Amino acid sequence: MYPNHFRYTKDHEWVEVKGDIATIGITDYAQNHLGDVVYVELPAAGKHLDVHQTIGSIESVKAVSEVFTPVSGDVLEANGDLNASPEVLNQDPHGKGWILRLKMGNKGDLDALMSAADYEKYLEGLEA
Repeated sequence: MYPNHFRYTKDHEWVEVKGDIATIGITDYAQNHLGDVVYVELPAAGKHLDVHQTIGSIESVKAVSEVFTPVSGDVLEANGDLNASPEVLNQDPHGKGWILRLKMGNKGDLDALMSAADYEKYLEGLEA
């Protein structure tokens, strides 16, 4: 269910790294618990983010939740499609529902993140 080439946080964000570019989003677990997403606050391009800094927020019919960056770096782009169609986060959270791309500042940030198998074990603990 969770892509093996992604890394995951306990806050339910994912990161996919290609070279020094990190694409960040929220997991299927997160979108499922949020419910229907109605608005996504996105960061500005060029903004520097440190590990676990707030990226923005996601507003759903149930709640407003902050999203944090799992890695540090400079924002290259935010997914502007989410402005017009925030529901894409519910429909395809690991694909078209990505939130931002950044140029990573430190690949060592990835060492603190979970593999897909570790994340799934973590979720089993939450469900127990």
